[in-house]
This record gives sequence, C-alpha cells and structure tokens, in this order.
Amino acid sequence: MKRYVLLVLFIAAGIGSSFAQEWQTDFSIAKEMAKSKSVPIILVFQGSDWCAPCIKLDREVWSTDEFKAYAKNHYVMLQADFPRRKNNALSPEQTDKNKALAEKYNRNGIFPFVVVMNGDGKVYGETSYKKLAPKEYINEMNSFIK
Repeated sequence: MKRYVLLVLFIAAGIGSSFAQEWQTDFSIAKEMAKSKSVPIILVFQGSDWCAPCIKLDREVWSTDEFKAYAKNHYVMLQADFPRRKNNALSPEQTDKNKALAEKYNRNGIFPFVVVMNGDGKVYGETSYKKLAPKEYINEMNSFIK
C-alpha cells in the first residue's frame, strides 16, 4: 500500500511540474527571451515571505494552472523577490540584480508591483494586487500592451 501511495505522489508531482511557472531572475536573459519570442515581460516585485498581498497574488493568479498555461506562450515572467527571512535569503549577486531592477522600475517600493514591458525594457503599464480571477488579471495586463 505504501508503494502505491508513493507511486501516486510521484506521478502527481510529475504532472504538477509540467505546469510549473518558469520564472526568470536575470533581466538580460528575460529581455533576450522576450525579443526572440516577440512577447512582453511581466516583471513582478514581491516579498515572498512577508508580503501578504504578494502571497495572495501568487496563490490566486501566478500559481493557477489557467495563468501558467497562458503565460507559457504569451509572456516572459521575471521575478524580483525581496525576502526578509534569513533562510529565504538570495545570493548577494541576485539581491544586487533585484535592487537594480527596483531602482529603475519600482522606485516607490510598492509590493507587489507588476510591470508589463517589452523586450527593450519599455514600460507598457503597471499594476499591483487586485482581487481578480486569473483570466481577468491576464486581460488587465494585456490591456497595457500596444
């Protein structure tokens, strides 16, 4: 019985990973990907271990199968995380990259903050947490794209 349960868990994990959100953490790579695929970048500033609205946005939109399926072919997802707990600390290099992104795109330090831009870094629009279904959130982000 234990083997059967483990088998089911492994299969479920494999299926779940096929829908995993592919988050980029390097702006240069995200820009190259966006240009090559002709899709916008969705830059998300979040505090993954302290910001309640960030955690809600992740649960209600970013982590849903509906959003992940759409984003896979329509966006390059770029994450700039600012965790506060030591056990969630990023490398000094990644911390510096995220700070540089914040200096350019999130000077007011809003969390969560979502920036929709093209592959050259030109901003189309900005938003934050809103109590919207994934499809509605997608529509809002797409409304910025010209």
